[in-house]
Order: sequence, then structure tokens, then C-alpha cells
Amino acid sequence: MIKENKGKLILTSIITMLPILIGLILWNQLPDKMPTHWNAEGVVDGWSSKGFTVFGLPLFLLGCHWLCTLATAADPKKQNHSGKILGIVFWICPLVSVFMLILVYGTALGMEFKVDTLMLIVMGLMFIIIGNYLPKCKQNYTIGIKVPWTLNDEENWNYTHRLSGKLWVICGIVVMLCVLLPANVMSVVLVAALIVTAIVPTIFSYVFYKKKMKSGD
Repeated sequence: MIKENKGKLILTSIITMLPILIGLILWNQLPDKMPTHWNAEGVVDGWSSKGFTVFGLPLFLLGCHWLCTLATAADPKKQNHSGKILGIVFWICPLVSVFMLILVYGTALGMEFKVDTLMLIVMGLMFIIIGNYLPKCKQNYTIGIKVPWTLNDEENWNYTHRLSGKLWVICGIVVMLCVLLPANVMSVVLVAALIVTAIVPTIFSYVFYKKKMKSGD
């Protein structure tokens, strides 16, 4: 997989490290303490050194990018990975890195962002995009709802991922609608949405498995 997508891997790695280049260009304009964390109300409540922000965060994301790529390439069922699913694997870290570049450097230079709104919209879009692709995801060991009864039964896998796709899309819409809620309520709804997307498909998948076992199929 890596050999066939070597050009894409190089390109996405360069994009992931783009904040380092921009940080070096802006080095003298950037403050010594850089904003790196925002609370639920979109207010900066965490800071890091300029060196760590410019070099450490992009390199961390680059490590995550390569780890995800290598794990996907090592999957015994990698032949089941569709081009669209691989696209998510290749582009999620570079896009996060570019988003971080705009948000962190922009805030450090005095620009004002509705960070809480931006984060919810970006998260919601990610949920919707992934939700649209989950039903197209075939059995594999790196992407999807990977529990024993889905990995051992293609019918269970397909059922679980069709359900997951719908839930992720619905939760994505709910997450984006959270921009209309107070911060304390938004936090509860956001956590609930994350729990639903993680736990509900697994429960329904197990119920499907038990029903099939009882029926003797």
C-alpha cells in the first residue's frame, strides 16, 4: 500500500509539517507563549512555548500520520480498504495540522476566532464524512467497528457499519447544532454524541450476533 501511494504519503507528510515552515517565517512575530488549548466557551486556557508549538505539535501529528498509515498498510485484510477510506487515513492528520496552523498562529498574532463554533463545525463535518464512508467499509483490522463478532461474520460487519454510518451522520448534525446551545449544555450533548457513536453500534452488533447464534445460522 505504501509503495503504491508513496507520492501521496510524501505530499501529505509535507502538508502536515507546513506549520514548521510557516512558524520559521513568522518566528520573530510570534510571542514566546503560544495559545494551544481553548475551553468549551472558546477562551484560551492553555499555553505552550513557541518552540514546542512550532516544532513539537507538527512533528507529533506527523508521527500520528505515519503510525496510522503503517498500521493500515500492515492490515492482513488491506485489500478490502477502498480508495475513499484510504483517503481519510491519508488526509485527516494533514488537515488537522493545517487547521491548527490557522487557529494557533492566527490567535497568537491577534486574530479573533469563534473557536468553539469552529471546533464544533469541523467535528460535525468529520462525523458526517466518516459516517458516509462507514457503510462502504469492508472487513479489516484497522478501520471500523473491530470487535470479534464483526470480524468473524461479514453479515454482522455490514449490518453494524450501516447502522454506524447513520449514527455518525446524525451525531455530526447534532454536534454542529450545538453552536446554538449554552457552553455547559453543549458539553453534555457533545459527550453524549461521542458515547452514542462508540457504544451503541457495538451493543447492536452484539445483539445481532446473539440472535444469529440462537437461530443457528
